[in-house]
Amino acid sequence: MTDRATRWPRGLRRALPWFVGGLLLASIGLPSVAALSLVPAAPEVGFAHPLNASENLTVNLTDRPSYSPQFLSVPAGSAVSLHLVNVGQFNHTFTLAKTPGARIPSNATPSEVDAFFATNGVLANVSLSPGTDGWANLTFNLSQGFDSFEFASVVPYQFGAGMWGLLNVTSQAAGLELSENTTDSLSFVPNVLSASPTHYPLVIAVLVTNEGSFGHTFTLAPQSNVTLQATNYSQYFTAHAPLVNQAIPALPGGAAWANFTITGPGIYQYICTVSGHFANGMYGFLYVGVPVPLPPPAPSTAIVEGWVLVGSAVLLGIGVVLTAVAAISGRFPSRPNSPGGHA
Repeated sequence: MTDRATRWPRGLRRALPWFVGGLLLASIGLPSVAALSLVPAAPEVGFAHPLNASENLTVNLTDRPSYSPQFLSVPAGSAVSLHLVNVGQFNHTFTLAKTPGARIPSNATPSEVDAFFATNGVLANVSLSPGTDGWANLTFNLSQGFDSFEFASVVPYQFGAGMWGLLNVTSQAAGLELSENTTDSLSFVPNVLSASPTHYPLVIAVLVTNEGSFGHTFTLAPQSNVTLQATNYSQYFTAHAPLVNQAIPALPGGAAWANFTITGPGIYQYICTVSGHFANGMYGFLYVGVPVPLPPPAPSTAIVEGWVLVGSAVLLGIGVVLTAVAAISGRFPSRPNSPGGHA
């Protein structure tokens, strides 16, 4: 009998690679994936950083018409240089009100916009023709911390079409700054903030930016280590005034500063007080001088080492490659013919 007669049937030889690959997947791949699913995910944390003593910002003036960015933040006690660039095809102005907190009525006519700046004065008034740029050099002393100034274009009808913005002055440079976002999914992102101060009392400035279209609030409990409930938070804030209760504009990119003073370390909860938002999970925690806890342990008594997962993935990859090569060739390498035999 020839050597050919002793070989496995062709169908069996073609099925064998897929059988081996299936064993590799069942014995290595699936346990590896299952083990990875048991590794807990660490929470997303926003960490505080010191407020800068100086700022250089670029503001683009566009034909939408609008400013980009629309909301600016600068620290108190600093010199600020705004680089203004007209990227459109029409004339625009950057006109900054001198009076903090003054706001132009949303339905103001061109003459009313001019009257607003005549009444409230200007810190800067730069006119730019298409394709040109200019500078607005400003200084904000420490007493102007937490002030907010509106800017707009005085070119007729551009303000009414959306060409306005706010320049917000943060706290003194000795404080800490954090960033927070609100979303239409009724959540804060991140919902864990961390500040590690070197002294108390501590001034904290949180820039809260709206990523959606719903209005929100950033409302912070005045007492540390207190967990609020959706059923009683209004009674709590009636008895204990919040450290800050800042409304967040109901428009994408709308931002506001939530500024407050912390007198000691602890975990402080913040929530959105718009009806139904807190009940749907819109809250977070500010860790001040307290480390953010590690994620909970995996729900398994087995400890999966990282090198085991990596090794399993490598072996699985090798098995897949071998299986594919064998399947393409249609067989595993045949045994050599015996001397004098026939092919």
